[in-house]
Amino acid sequence: MNLAALLDHTLLRPDCTEAQVVQLCQEARIHGFASACVPPCYVPLAARELSGASVAVCTVIGFPLGYNSPRVKFREAEIALAEGATELDVVLNISALKSGQYDAVRAEIEDLTDLAEVRDALLKVIIETALLTEEEMEAAARLCAEAGAHFVKTSTGFASRGASVADVELLRRVLPPHIRIKASGGIRTRAQALALLAAGADRLGTSNSLIILQEDDATPS
Repeated sequence: MNLAALLDHTLLRPDCTEAQVVQLCQEARIHGFASACVPPCYVPLAARELSGASVAVCTVIGFPLGYNSPRVKFREAEIALAEGATELDVVLNISALKSGQYDAVRAEIEDLTDLAEVRDALLKVIIETALLTEEEMEAAARLCAEAGAHFVKTSTGFASRGASVADVELLRRVLPPHIRIKASGGIRTRAQALALLAAGADRLGTSNSLIILQEDDATPS
């Protein structure tokens, strides 16, 4: 297994620096990570640093709370794509979901998916599983599928917990096979990474990518 190719190498701390983003992109290029996930303000920098590389430029939209106006999210996505992002991790409007506003949630995801596809980009919808009941997770997953999202992502990393094997297993049961799953938040070890992949995750988001790869290298074949 090429584990690096399944990892989104991530730096979304509010106190991150430009130099740290450059380092993240350099590491992503060297190790062949799936993407470098950076704050929206650093998308142009990441696009320059990763020019010519197979690594995608990923950023976040409506992050980390998700209850921005749909028009704000759409414009934020437009800007990110114009500046070089090729993957968008968008936070679901969790408040709207919990309020039963399913049509509004679906419409927002549909609009963002259509925008991403016009630009040949991927849309991942962060549903923040730590804040949802199992029934709400199922509803969120179904809405994402109906709206055509490319991935459902478990977590922002800013809630009380991140991804769990149980979350991923639930999503895999509910989602059609063509909708992929990104597990993120609190993934610190190779054992965690492999367990989430075995549960059905297709991509992992982590700021501990190098540690996970080092563990992989140190494990006898």
